[in-house]
Amino acid sequence: MFKKLADINNKPELYHQYSASVLWNDPHISSRMLEFHLNPDIEPASRKAVFIEKSACWIAEYFRLGDGKLVCDFGCGPGLYTSRLAAAGADVTGIDFSSRSIGYAREFASAHHLDIHYIEQNYLEFAAPKKFDLITLIYCDYCALSPAQRCRLLSVWRKCLKDNGQILLDVFSLSAYEGRAESAAYGHCLMDGFWSGSDYFGFVNTFKYPLEKVVLDKYSIIEADKEWQGFNWLEDFQLAEVFLCPGA
Repeated sequence: MFKKLADINNKPELYHQYSASVLWNDPHISSRMLEFHLNPDIEPASRKAVFIEKSACWIAEYFRLGDGKLVCDFGCGPGLYTSRLAAAGADVTGIDFSSRSIGYAREFASAHHLDIHYIEQNYLEFAAPKKFDLITLIYCDYCALSPAQRCRLLSVWRKCLKDNGQILLDVFSLSAYEGRAESAAYGHCLMDGFWSGSDYFGFVNTFKYPLEKVVLDKYSIIEADKEWQGFNWLEDFQLAEVFLCPGA
């Protein structure tokens, strides 16, 4: 028991393991994530609906998308932005590796007669059949990538962005990093049963990496028949460092 608790509370090496595929494609967890996405009043997965509506209107107006410009939304989720940008007149492609999110996005587009091209794929492996006027990556998804993954994504963008194309993304600033604190918590069915449809005990440990300005929320889930861990890495940025590619 001591060794197990020591492992749960151990601070891992930076970016030593990723678990995004579990978060977005586990049948139970992905269903809860979709619930969060579609709840207009909370922000664990998406911003609140009022903000999304205002920001989508601003994007369409600022980038003049009403004339059928080609837009690609990386990490599009259930289509909260793609559907609005398509309705504004853009020619929209959405990429996401969550089967559940893409499934919902396609059904919504069909029901609302929106011609949106959805691709179920890891966007780090995307090879565009065409080039885009605008690429978007929304709700600080960029912060969850390691430096190597960001370099890979920038390479993808170089290949699929028009010469005069533009990129829109958002990131957490250093003030967000300063606002986090290291902590440890435990609970029966931690986060109201989010991590499993079965009975479980959950631990969450928050660690900070001062040099890199990275925060890790490490989740340790213990069920009757299995134990596993989830890792949520978030890097906070100075503006000048957003597009830096270490080692490139």
